[in-house]
Amino acid sequence: HGCEYMTGGTVVVLGKTGRNFAAGMSGGMAFIYDPGNEFKINCNLEMVELETIHEDEDIALLEELLEDHVEYTGSTVAAAILKDFDKALNAFVKVMPKDYKKVLSEARKKMKEAGISLEVALYG
Repeated sequence: HGCEYMTGGTVVVLGKTGRNFAAGMSGGMAFIYDPGNEFKINCNLEMVELETIHEDEDIALLEELLEDHVEYTGSTVAAAILKDFDKALNAFVKVMPKDYKKVLSEARKKMKEAGISLEVALYG
């Protein structure tokens, strides 16, 4: 039941998940390391979509979170992923709530029309 009723933030999972992952997830996002391509059967797809990670900001965020994890915990799993990050990236799945994705997309569209960058909108 990982990320059950999650409303915000970002989660990175480097191990296997249990069943019913993302049940009730309405906000935030999760990056799941799934080299065996087994995650989908454990994910509750009622409110979320599974995506490949291809946007530059997602790639940079994931890499930064993995680097922080290695620094703070000494994780050998995260360190191994970072050694060949470009290849390992293909084994990650992004979990994104459907409605949250729509809201973010609309906000980005309005910011672009107004000439405001994401950084300015978030941090001033």
